[in-house]
Amino acid sequence: MGIFDFVKSGVREMMIARPDAAKHLIVYKHPDQNVPFWSQLTVDSDECALFFKDGRYVGYLPTGRHTLQTQNIPFLNNLVNKFTGGDVFIAEIFFVKTQPVRGVPFGGPLESMEDPILYEFVTPRIFGEFSLVVVDPVRFVVGYHGQCGGSGDNDVVLSWIKGKFFMSVKTVIGQVCAQQQKSLLNLGGMSMELGARIVQSAPNLEEIGCKILEIGNFNINFSAEDQKLLREANKARGEARRGIGVAQDTARAKQFELDQRFQQDARYVQQLAGNWQNYAAGQAMMGAGQGMAKGGDGSGVAGLGAQVAIGAGLAQAMNPALAAQGQPQFAPPHMQQQGYPGAPQQGYPGAPQQGYPGAPQQGYPGAPQAAPAAGPSIEQRLERLADLKNKGLITDEEFQARKAKILEEI
Repeated sequence: MGIFDFVKSGVREMMIARPDAAKHLIVYKHPDQNVPFWSQLTVDSDECALFFKDGRYVGYLPTGRHTLQTQNIPFLNNLVNKFTGGDVFIAEIFFVKTQPVRGVPFGGPLESMEDPILYEFVTPRIFGEFSLVVVDPVRFVVGYHGQCGGSGDNDVVLSWIKGKFFMSVKTVIGQVCAQQQKSLLNLGGMSMELGARIVQSAPNLEEIGCKILEIGNFNINFSAEDQKLLREANKARGEARRGIGVAQDTARAKQFELDQRFQQDARYVQQLAGNWQNYAAGQAMMGAGQGMAKGGDGSGVAGLGAQVAIGAGLAQAMNPALAAQGQPQFAPPHMQQQGYPGAPQQGYPGAPQQGYPGAPQQGYPGAPQAAPAAGPSIEQRLERLADLKNKGLITDEEFQARKAKILEEI
């Protein structure tokens, strides 16, 4: 070997830098771990240099040219090889890009995931491109060296990064759908929101010291089979929700009807019947009357009589006062008791019983009839009707109809 070859060889050993053929690599590892003292290490403007020994991080050098000696770089003391007389460092040197890497394409299926609303398992597919930057070179090299160290190929490194990126996208999609209670069917219209969330926080990329700067042309879709599965599940869910809605509306309408009837009954009790017992007795008698009006459901005279008896019995059970008196409290004038106060009552002890054989019959032709008790006058009835209308107990239409009926009696 000539003198010039020796000099050139020595100069090569003294100069450490990323070669031009490796400028595009995100991570470049210097091939020789034996580094002489006084070597010149050059770090480009878009990278940094990291020193490792036995798999442990030792030190960092920023952009610039550095002379490797312990006086100006103290951490090199941890790298000195004593067996060579202290003139050689033993270290792995990594050059890591710290500038953004742009236009990285991605595409493919995520892992199977469950729809949080429809409870079906499907596999979303994502496509687009992203830009990233290494924000923690040490953490990146530790992860990189364990996965694909020494590959010298960006495709291998980017494939590793994309795997972490896909895991982050799946995590973010699950979080957004769960928080907003949205189905995976809605993902097509949420690409911008999801992209922003991934840029803000991509958990699996943060673990390896990377950060997504932007996502372009982001698209999420499903296979035809998954799309059909989700749509059928969504249709079934919609039908179930409509059934629940109809049932709720029906229940609300029934409750409204019951509330209205309760308020109406309360007004009747307060204004007319006087108490709930009287009102309930009146309702029982009205029910019996309605049954008679319908003809007793084809049961004939016996059925009508039974209905009247049942109605009267219910009325007396609901209002014991009626049973004690033997007649309704609200009897019409022709059914009211006759006589002045203190008049002798029929049925005293020892009185002759009506209806014995051969007794004269009341009501024979030509017999004088008792004069009916005088009822309220026309003016009193009209005043009472107007008072009911003013209190809101009857409508204008009911007022006019009853008024016309009263005036017909003049």
